[in-house]
Amino acid sequence: MAVQAIVADPDVPATMHLHQVQEPSPGPGQVVIAVQHISLNFGDLNDARSGRVPPGAVLGSDVAGVVTQAAGNGTGPRVGTRVVALANGGFAQRIAVDADSVAAVPPTVDLSHAAALPVAGLAALRALRACGSVLAKRVLITGASGGVGSYAVQLASSAGAHVIASVGSAARGRGLREDGAADVVIGLNGIDQPVDAILDTVGGPQMVEAWGLLAPGGSLQSIGWTSGQPAVFPAYATIGPAKTLSSYLTYGPVGADLRTLVDLLAAGDLVVKVGWRGGWDQVSEAVSQMRDRKVDGKAVLDVPADTPDPG
Repeated sequence: MAVQAIVADPDVPATMHLHQVQEPSPGPGQVVIAVQHISLNFGDLNDARSGRVPPGAVLGSDVAGVVTQAAGNGTGPRVGTRVVALANGGFAQRIAVDADSVAAVPPTVDLSHAAALPVAGLAALRALRACGSVLAKRVLITGASGGVGSYAVQLASSAGAHVIASVGSAARGRGLREDGAADVVIGLNGIDQPVDAILDTVGGPQMVEAWGLLAPGGSLQSIGWTSGQPAVFPAYATIGPAKTLSSYLTYGPVGADLRTLVDLLAAGDLVVKVGWRGGWDQVSEAVSQMRDRKVDGKAVLDVPADTPDPG
């Protein structure tokens, strides 16, 4: 039996479209989820455009829905459980996911908001954790109006940090003070004191400039590279008092951290900002809006239970 999915296609402007794929065949430690919502990330756009995901292969990672088949080995949630998951190739009507990368979602939490948690929320949570205690520390977050940035501002502020939120324009800085940012800056303008930690989602020349602001003993976590530009460090920029630049990648079981994010969402201590929402048949529009940097926060697409074959 076939299901509908969003697959990579470098020959169309959006580099992805709806197509039929085979029904998932779960392993013993996997659950099957009927997907109701997905969330699009810049990584998905890059995967489709770069060829990292081959043409015809299913894209995506952020999903939420209902378990329709429990894991054969007895692990994970039961049938009927509302869940959020980080799932490789998750943009399909039904998917098989490792049970340890799934978290139950209580009835008080909107599934469409839960779908926006995995990629961006896990990156913000784990990268901030890698910086150690940020209580009373100055934490710079670049690309703060984006999906990862918005979560990072909230999490760092809740942990007691003095958060400096960097954005590309004044318009994109709206709401960040309410999220917990002590300072909102355009680019890195106006930062006149060293910072203790940096969560960088921009890369390129701005990351090089941010490195120069990092205090001795500080940590720069490279989470994303939305600028698409190379980072060229001037001579001797990395010579001096010890500080670190660390690459980031989400890997391994994520169920426990997803539960943390869901619990924060349920308690009202984390807010999901949805900047674009529509049916997944509008994926081309969502891609265009994201490429043009017109989406503040997350883009969420609703998945119908039964989609006609687009032909």
